[in-house]
Amino acid sequence: MTIQLFKPTFRVEECLEEIRECLEKGWTGLGFKTIEFEEKWKEYTGFKNAHFLNSATAGLHLAIKILKMTNGWQDGDEIISTPLTFVSTNHAIAYEGLKVVFADVDEYLCLDPKDVERKITNKTKAILFVGLGGSTGKYEEIVEICKRYKLKLIIDAAHMAGTRLNGEIPGKEADVLVYSFQAVKNLPTADSGMICFKEEKYDKLCREMTWLGINKDTYARTNDKGVYKWKYDVEYLGYKYHGNSIMAAIGLVQLKYLDIDNAYRRQLAKWYDEGFKNHLDKIKPIRVPINCESSRHLYIIEVNNRDDLLLALNENDIYPGVHYRDNTEYRMYSYAKGTCPNAHRMSNRVLSLPMHLRMTKYDVDYICEKIIKYSK
Repeated sequence: MTIQLFKPTFRVEECLEEIRECLEKGWTGLGFKTIEFEEKWKEYTGFKNAHFLNSATAGLHLAIKILKMTNGWQDGDEIISTPLTFVSTNHAIAYEGLKVVFADVDEYLCLDPKDVERKITNKTKAILFVGLGGSTGKYEEIVEICKRYKLKLIIDAAHMAGTRLNGEIPGKEADVLVYSFQAVKNLPTADSGMICFKEEKYDKLCREMTWLGINKDTYARTNDKGVYKWKYDVEYLGYKYHGNSIMAAIGLVQLKYLDIDNAYRRQLAKWYDEGFKNHLDKIKPIRVPINCESSRHLYIIEVNNRDDLLLALNENDIYPGVHYRDNTEYRMYSYAKGTCPNAHRMSNRVLSLPMHLRMTKYDVDYICEKIIKYSK
């Protein structure tokens, strides 16, 4: 039997019941379940605003777009981001004609506050912090830098569903957070996301931008009385980025089990830690901060012979992953090549090990055994 990097677990019968309600009511699009999921997410996180989207990538784009629109940013202004992330993080900046300035990563593989501060110029408008694998890294130092330099703070929380810092869901200080509920995330649907603005005015604008700039969505118009419910205005050049009730129905079920599922992920991580504790000379797990209760979307190790090890594990039916390739290695971001030496070095040395709810201690022990055997 193969051991895959990710394998989502769904409470199938509960999900089908939620979806059945959508089908029976004849409402599968925006509204109904999407509104219910937004309310449940606000209740879970403590955030004032939450808007359900068709993907986290759409959310990142909207976060940049709306902050640029409302704060007078110009094309060519800069946002500091990480080179160790999925490319959609940095594409969202480029979509809006802004320049991605890459800062290096620290021992947690998150933004290094010291390098971030070195990269700030008079054109810097925001910092985009990625909680890689569910870690908060040195988030609190990034918050202080944003305050000191009066910069906007955007959090790519794609891996952070359920992460806590000092016992609280982090991010209430941020201008906007974007979560992912893509197929293999800790709270999986098929694909969807959530954008959480600190300010209500941005949330209102976001809702129009996700529905092509229309100032009254279909669900609101359906519930209107009278003959004018068809009448709406189009104020902005928007997008079709909103989520639908089928995805929200799945999300509502998955949210109920998020903390339980993340607790089991942390147990898997402990088993990995135990398996490697006598071999730290050649296998170095990437730690999370002491005050961070990570979602443990990823368990990452640093090794000397990453590519050879990956092939050896594949031959033993183990399929790990790499998170991520240094984005400055991509042609479109090659202007920054060489500016983040630690990120570049780690990009060639990190390996993400299988982490999903169907795994057992036997699976973890087997993976550890093979990694120990083939690591140099």
